[in-house]
Order: sequence, then C-alpha cells, then structure tokens
Amino acid sequence: MAIVDLVMPKMGESIMEATVLKWHKSVGDAIKMDETLLDIATDKVDSEVPSTAAGTITELLFKENDVVPVGAVIARIDSAGGAATAKPAASPAAEAQAPKAAAPIQNAAPAAPVAAAVASNGARFYSPLVLNIAGKEGIGMAELETIPGSGNEGRVTKKDILDYVSNRAKGGAQSAAAQPAAQVAAAPAASSAPAVDAPMPAATNVIGGNVEIIEMDRMRKLIADHMVRSKATSPHVTSFTEADVTNIVKWRDKVKGPFEKKYGEKITFTPIFIEAVVNSIRRFPMINVSVDGDRIIVKKDVNIGMATALPSGNLIVPVIKNADTKNLLGLAKDVNALANAARNNKLKVDDTQGGTFTMTNVGTFGSLMGTPIINQPQVAILAVGAIKKRPMVLETKDGDVIAIRHMMYLSLSYDHRVVDGSLGASFLTAVADALEAFDGSRAV
Repeated sequence: MAIVDLVMPKMGESIMEATVLKWHKSVGDAIKMDETLLDIATDKVDSEVPSTAAGTITELLFKENDVVPVGAVIARIDSAGGAATAKPAASPAAEAQAPKAAAPIQNAAPAAPVAAAVASNGARFYSPLVLNIAGKEGIGMAELETIPGSGNEGRVTKKDILDYVSNRAKGGAQSAAAQPAAQVAAAPAASSAPAVDAPMPAATNVIGGNVEIIEMDRMRKLIADHMVRSKATSPHVTSFTEADVTNIVKWRDKVKGPFEKKYGEKITFTPIFIEAVVNSIRRFPMINVSVDGDRIIVKKDVNIGMATALPSGNLIVPVIKNADTKNLLGLAKDVNALANAARNNKLKVDDTQGGTFTMTNVGTFGSLMGTPIINQPQVAILAVGAIKKRPMVLETKDGDVIAIRHMMYLSLSYDHRVVDGSLGASFLTAVADALEAFDGSRAV
C-alpha cells in the first residue's frame, strides 16, 4: 500500500491559508487523478482543488469551515486502491503544519462554523487563522494590536501569535491587565474577554417590527472588512469631471455587429474606457503606485482591475494583466473572458491578483456617479457613470449652439497621502480628454 499525502496548494503570492468549503469525497471513496476533491475559499476567490493522485481516500484531516495553512496535509490517499487503514505516523513537518489535525474525519459532515472574529478597527489586517488562534487563547483585539508582526506591512503571522502565546504562558509577555492605561481604557471589553467568544448584541433582542435577519455570507464579510480597512488606511479624496462620449457611443453602435462577426467578441464600453485609463497612466505614472510605510512603490506593470458583479450580488475585481501592451481587441477579449468567468464562478486566484489600478462602472446599475473606495494597496480608483443624453453648449466657428450629446460623469477617489489634488485632477482630466478625443472613424 502506497499512501500519498495531499497538501493545501499555494493559490497565490499573498495567500497563506484557505477555508475548506466542501468535501466532494468521503473516506473510503475512490478518486481519480485531477478529479475535484474539495472546494476552498481564500480572501480573493473560491476554487476547486483537484486530487494529485488516484486511489482510495483513507483520511480527511480537516472539517468543512476549517482554516488551513498553505502546505498542510489535508487528505491521504491509498494510491494502490486498498481499504482505509489506520493513520500512519505523521512526519514532524506535517505535524507542525497541521497541529489540530490529529484525529481523522470519518465523514465530510459540515461542522458548525467558527464564530466570526471581531474585525480590527486599526489598519492592520488579521487573517482568519490568526483571529481563530487569538479567540481560542483569550486574546482580545486590544491585546492583539500590541503583538509585533513579522509579515508584510507588519502583519501578524501564525508563528508570531504562537510565539506570543508561548511567551505569555511563561509570564514573558505583557498581559492585557498590564497594558498601558490608555489602551485598556480604549478597549476594556476587548482586553477582558476573547474576541471571538465575546457575545455580540443579538439583533433579535433589539430590533422589533416586521423584519428579517440575514447573516452575511463569507464573501460579504470579506468585502466589508476590506472596505473598512481601506478607509482606515487611506485618507480618501474624490474628484469629479464629465466627458462627452458621443463619438464613442456612435462608433460602437456602428461597429458592434461587424466587430463581433470579425473577431467573435462583443465590443462593450469597458475596454474603450480601460484603453483611455491606460493611456493616461502612461502620462501620470505616479497614479500607478502603492505605499509601503514611508516608501512609494512605483509599479512598472499596468494591471487594471475591473469591478464585476457576481451572481450572488457581491463584487469581485478580476485583473487585466499588462493592459498597456494590448490593443482594443486584446482588451475586449480579456474583459469578456474575465466577466464570463466571474458570472460562472470560474475565476482563478491568479485572475484577481496583482492589480495596480481599478475601474468600476457604476453606470451599469443606473448611477450617474459614485465615490468609490480604493482597492488596497492601490492608491486610486475610477468610477464611470451612466451615459445620458443631455443638451450641451457647443462652440462652433459660427458661434455657440445647443446640441444633444451623450454625456458621462467620471469620479476618481485617491489616497491623499501620495496623490495630491493636482495629480488626481490632472489624471482624471486626461482620462476625460482621451474619451472625448476618441476617433469616431476608427477602423475595426
């Protein structure tokens, strides 16, 4: 009998853990190579994990809703196809990776979800695994904020919190009671009880009338946390302008049939808007940056994220990589492929990684304009509104005239730590100018 260990795969550069959503197989089931074994969720996207071996499943080491670090053994398969047997002795490395997985799961029955951890009010991000450990060890949010982090941007890693817990047990770490008075006064409840165990006010006890209580799904919780952290991290400023996109509307109406017939792709407004954004980024590269402490990281790649609605109503931001190297046809292909993948829940983790600037089309839902929240760690996001016909004053050689034009509002939210009003307004104006200068006689 040959036992093969299946490990949690690395799903992206910044992904360190994933949540088990659903097991597709149980102990004793046969499985083929590349057959889907389980569904997992990261803070970016949901994915299917295929089996890397064929045989019979002997162990499933995690329950549904468990948070699993990348590289941990999640299941074992008898590649010879034998019956399930007792668990062999795990290697020290495997035990270190999955200390809570000692007892095999005989069924893939869903476990009760872990209570949601209280989100940090500060700018530092805490992974679900770190929050879970903090809750089990009775570490409140105020105490968690004091733990030095060795991860990216001071992020507390699993090793950091386990070391802290070990030192605290030996009396070497500062307890919540010994924190500075200002910290204790600021969060007395958080320092005296576990973050995940502290009971939240029951909505049913304080809300009366004819109501329905709906629990947030996992992705909505992630979106909420991401938005709160973005506002806490970046001082947001939003600038507005409008653009006459009549030439674009008329050109698209004229060529959308021939374009699809020639290339097999639909031409929407989105790739045209992205093309204008890319050309403007070339003129103002300091809009294509991120912030790391006191350093400004200038991104040489131009990777444009496009906010896309999922069937659930939640939003996700797939990324068009190297958008500055693609023509309008290439952008149209990428926009259509990513939008279709999002609608069918087929996005891969890499599809949402590496964005340097984001555009959101609030006009899709009828909004004239919006004040979008920056997609961290980027420093700017552009919102384009609905295209509406309006009477406008036009200057001609014979004098001013009033004409019906297709007008659209644009709004740019930017991080005022590194993007001043001059740069933000100049970039936004450049995008509007590029849209208005669109060549209505452009060949397909």
